[in-house]
Amino acid sequence: MYSKHFPEIIKPLGKDLIFDIKNDRNALFLTFDDGPHPVITPWVLDQLCRFNAKATFFLIGKNAEEHPEIVKKILEEGHSIGNHTQSHLSGWKTSNEAYYSDVRECSNKVQSQLFRPPYGQITKRQSKHLKVDYDIIMWSDLSADFDKNYSSDDCVKFATNKVKSGSVVVFHDSDKAWSRLECALPKCLAFYSK
Repeated sequence: MYSKHFPEIIKPLGKDLIFDIKNDRNALFLTFDDGPHPVITPWVLDQLCRFNAKATFFLIGKNAEEHPEIVKKILEEGHSIGNHTQSHLSGWKTSNEAYYSDVRECSNKVQSQLFRPPYGQITKRQSKHLKVDYDIIMWSDLSADFDKNYSSDDCVKFATNKVKSGSVVVFHDSDKAWSRLECALPKCLAFYSK
């Protein structure tokens, strides 16, 4: 079970976590988790370029290690990167020391002060520990593109129907999401552009 839109009432409970980014530019913040992927990430970069959009890619360390040329391309095209752990661990199912070690290992490949916990699963103790070195970025809107129970049209709806200035929207540049992302992302980018 996961939340596609974090309710406002929950946000104060995670005071070390960032769910949205207030701004006066009418900007929202696109993020992509789980890459880099050798085919999907370059496709995502092409889509972002078509719409003159920038994003933050939360990279899994082992994927960044396998595809350093794509990490370089992400940065060269003016996007940002963030740490998504070395091996996509759940903070709820991992001892604190093993979790911190995995985050540190990822930081050797992904140089960033941004961190997103895989699955959004992080304990209060872990967030207090990691906030010393990282801004912990959650989300306000989740496309659910990774979930095979939804169609690409569902993902468009989840990623657009509640967005507003400051929203942090999550997509995934991964095999698991590809069949939905390929149709949903261009529609979402067209909507955001308007």
